[in-house]
Amino acid sequence: MSAPELPAPPQLPGWRHTYSGKVRDLYVPADGERGRVLVVASDRISAYDHVLSGGIPDKGKVLTAMSLWWFERLADLVPHHVLSTDVPDAVAGRAMVCRELEMFPVECVARGYLTGSGLAEYRAGGAVCGIPLPDGLVDGSRLPEPVFTPATKAELGEHDENVSFEHVAGVVGARAAAELRELTLAVYARAEAVAREQGIVLADTKLEFGRADGRTVLGDEVLTPDSSRFWPAEEWQPGRAQPSFDKQFVRDWLTSPTSGWDRTGDAPPPPLPAEVVERTRARYVEAYERLTGESFTG
Repeated sequence: MSAPELPAPPQLPGWRHTYSGKVRDLYVPADGERGRVLVVASDRISAYDHVLSGGIPDKGKVLTAMSLWWFERLADLVPHHVLSTDVPDAVAGRAMVCRELEMFPVECVARGYLTGSGLAEYRAGGAVCGIPLPDGLVDGSRLPEPVFTPATKAELGEHDENVSFEHVAGVVGARAAAELRELTLAVYARAEAVAREQGIVLADTKLEFGRADGRTVLGDEVLTPDSSRFWPAEEWQPGRAQPSFDKQFVRDWLTSPTSGWDRTGDAPPPPLPAEVVERTRARYVEAYERLTGESFTG
């Protein structure tokens, strides 16, 4: 699958653009200074390996605010990469100046509940990433204990692929792999307890780590609706797909007859209707406000 075509990133004084992902744009100091990177969260939204035209207003600000909130609450478990929120006015509220990291080439995933690609693996062989699970689990089942289910980092436009712990150890070394597993499960345990207190189920989350000054550091975004599955606890019901605080409305519309989009063809997805955009924005904002207890001001 070819990489999606992305809109041109904004030009920012003092910074030089170096990379764009599905959601984020990265910049380095224009004067050549090393060690810092500006991470900008756009309002772009992706689904089924396509970046959709338009976007979700304020999505980047919600993701940034939520990540900053979580980084603060996880700092005693693992250092994070944020240095400052003093950023150019054009990206205020949606950007962070971060420490440049040497990233581990692995997606660190913790699962406390069975769904998504983990469910598909379980149905095929009774295990996820080589970890055997009990019989009789269904979509949305809570696992006996959280599990570390890493994945390879895919190129833009491609799928991540679930891999075993042994695979990770072969890539980064046994000691680093063990540390990544320990940190991932510790972050998940802390976040799951915080979310539960707010009436939210944290089903799973994807983390990224890097190295700086000989230490393992938590990078990228953390515990947002784009990197985690958050479900309203009062609506959790194993045996079906769960309502979620993310782009569920986007996926549902794209797969409905109303959209007219053939996912098996080469045509890009159609523009989202205004109602889907607004309902998706409201869901992201609700996730932030419900988790943090703070009002989102945009």
